[in-house]
Amino acid sequence: MQLRPARLDEAVRMIRARGAVAQLVVLHRGRPVLDRAFGCRPDALFWTFSAGKPVTAMTVHVLAERRLLDLDAPVASVWPDFAARGKAAVTVRQVLEHRAGLGAARIAGDALVLADRERATARVAAAPLVREPGTAAGYSPLAAGFVLGELIRRVTGSPEREVVQQLLLDPAGLGDTHLGLPGSLLPRAVPVRGASALGRLVAARVNRPAVRRAVIPSAGLSTTARDLAAFYRMLLAGGRVGRRRVLAASTVAEAVAPSGDDGFDRVARYPIRWSAGFQLGGPRAVPGTVSPMGASSSPRAFGHNGSNCCIAWADPDRDLVVVHLTNRIGWPLPDLRFHAAVADRILAAVPSEPATSPNT
Repeated sequence: MQLRPARLDEAVRMIRARGAVAQLVVLHRGRPVLDRAFGCRPDALFWTFSAGKPVTAMTVHVLAERRLLDLDAPVASVWPDFAARGKAAVTVRQVLEHRAGLGAARIAGDALVLADRERATARVAAAPLVREPGTAAGYSPLAAGFVLGELIRRVTGSPEREVVQQLLLDPAGLGDTHLGLPGSLLPRAVPVRGASALGRLVAARVNRPAVRRAVIPSAGLSTTARDLAAFYRMLLAGGRVGRRRVLAASTVAEAVAPSGDDGFDRVARYPIRWSAGFQLGGPRAVPGTVSPMGASSSPRAFGHNGSNCCIAWADPDRDLVVVHLTNRIGWPLPDLRFHAAVADRILAAVPSEPATSPNT
């Protein structure tokens, strides 16, 4: 079956009509079929919110591949202070799968200190659980990232930024991706625009230079759509960039395997299928709800939504990568449906077919 360019044109028109600053990159079979910037340059750097979480997660998986970390060991075996208030049995894998019981009850306080690493990790160490670990999925927007960042720092003895750069970004050739934006690159940063009362509060916080420069493992990745697309292309290729292996194919396969939960997230109060570091595509658990990856995305699709502002994902059944970065924060459900509608147009343009798999 052939690509349907008219459906891609529909996606472009939707993004243009919305008026947000944005970038859209679509790769099919490794080839760019869309590469557009709306109101910015192609090298403009977007704050990706949680769409950047998989970069931190995959760094943890690289450490596990190198046997510096055991995903099924308690977090407290590496970070003893984390055992406080009932967290002694929480495993690294449960944190990656958002099944640790951390929840989002303290998110307002976490957000206030998100640019202060020491205070943020101290809050996480002192926090109680909101449910028994491993019993149900419950999204942890900020705390889980600080747990993973602290693990990276403790097992390597180096700052998270350096480890992410050395183990993942540099080997993958992602020269425009930064966990904590260097001050010299701030002029290329796209300011977040609030399109609602909630959005304006978020924008006022994350547009501060100190926040953009901070190392925030759960939300602070700055990148371009081209770079993030290259990251997902590497994962679709089983951890390879050309002839260079960045990580083992088995590591990619483990990272994108379904976690086995029932597909309904107790914190988001919305259907989310989780793996150990990614959200997954496919049908939703609740009729009438949609995935931001599109209604017809395959169950093997994997990626991550970022505050319904940015999203990046790959669908192995179509050999497809989609990265849609914007600067607009509005209301969660309408924005989610917009991203889902854009994804649906792209999916309609690309036939489903056997493709290079993360398992190869």
